[in-house]
Amino acid sequence: MRIDAHQHFWQFDIERDSWITEDMSVIRRDFLPADLEPVLKSNGFDGCVLVQSDQSEVHNQFMLELAEANSFIKGIVGWVDLRSPDVKERLAYYSTFKVMKGFRHVLQGEEDRQLMLKPAFLNGIGQLVQFNFTYDILIFPDQLAFIPEFVKQFPDTKFVIDHIAKPDIKHRQYEEWEKGMRAVAQFPNISCKVSGMVTEADWHQWKPEDFSKYLDIVTDAFGTNRLLYGSDWPVCQVAASYEKMLDIVKNYYASFSPDEQAAIFGGNAVKFYQLT
Repeated sequence: MRIDAHQHFWQFDIERDSWITEDMSVIRRDFLPADLEPVLKSNGFDGCVLVQSDQSEVHNQFMLELAEANSFIKGIVGWVDLRSPDVKERLAYYSTFKVMKGFRHVLQGEEDRQLMLKPAFLNGIGQLVQFNFTYDILIFPDQLAFIPEFVKQFPDTKFVIDHIAKPDIKHRQYEEWEKGMRAVAQFPNISCKVSGMVTEADWHQWKPEDFSKYLDIVTDAFGTNRLLYGSDWPVCQVAASYEKMLDIVKNYYASFSPDEQAAIFGGNAVKFYQLT
């Protein structure tokens, strides 16, 4: 099964979606299943993993309703307040929905760069494993240094780094990011999404070769059995069409074995999120 392991749907709200700034005008509109399904089909994908773009349980309900009506949505990564005293009850509730596979918090936007190490947050993460939920780690490179201490406390929980931790591709910065990624990759329960890269490059003048160094590093660090392809559609459209984003990754891995390519473009996502 070929899976796009990272995409979003929303009904655009200028206040709620304030992260979609005016220079991102191409995505300041609604994006719904009818927009993506033909694109997935034309590019040979069987389904996708829908990831939260708003930190609310109202958004969870919106995503669950879309998944109920659209069978190509194979899994959802939602949001709960992991710091809440009631987190276990909320996770128990979401465990009744087979399509809900895991959760994410927008750590990259937190003023407290070490929020993931705070006791209340750790308590919430510690509840995930009993419900077989995964956790998507959304961070910027400055937060990579905190991740080994974070994940070592949960050896039985499955983690995945979103968007290769958003290195500064535009300015060709990679040394500190590489150090952090290689340290994180030492933990066997952490995977990495090969996604989102075009938004960290020069939106208007990027070239496919701009990504090669970063793909070299994550492929060497994680191995092809822990990499998950994701388009980050529609966010990718600020810098690239769905097809151009896909081509960057597809062309890079073109010389890899058919089994390795099948793993990156779906097999690993199926295993990680337990998709059917």
